[in-house]
Amino acid sequence: MNKIKPKYLIGTGVVLLLIWIVSNAISQPGVQDLTGNFKEVAVYRNENNTGPIVRVYAVTTSDTLWSEMEQYGNFMPHTKYGSTKVYFFREGTPVPDQVLPGVENIAAEFKPYCLAVYDKDAMSSVTFRRFPFGSK
Repeated sequence: MNKIKPKYLIGTGVVLLLIWIVSNAISQPGVQDLTGNFKEVAVYRNENNTGPIVRVYAVTTSDTLWSEMEQYGNFMPHTKYGSTKVYFFREGTPVPDQVLPGVENIAAEFKPYCLAVYDKDAMSSVTFRRFPFGSK
């Protein structure tokens, strides 16, 4: 009588489990699945790796789908006790080529073109504001 050895059953089970884990990790949704045609134009990240990490992004989008913009912000990296801020601009409008740390992250000349701001603070509270500086 031909018996299957337990080590082969366990080995097969481990291989199937690894295949399932890898396929699940690969099929996770991401920024590429959003329909807004998002493009990062400018990025700032402070070099402080021992304290709060500050990230600021300027992003262009082809459409004003508010839920897609907020979802994009949720996909951006965030560090515990750090902050992440994303400024959204319509494709084809003036966009800053650099963002700065501090309270004022973009130059005043670009503020009228800003569609929305996504802000995740140090306590992971999310704020999403449409037309934060008025509209043009």
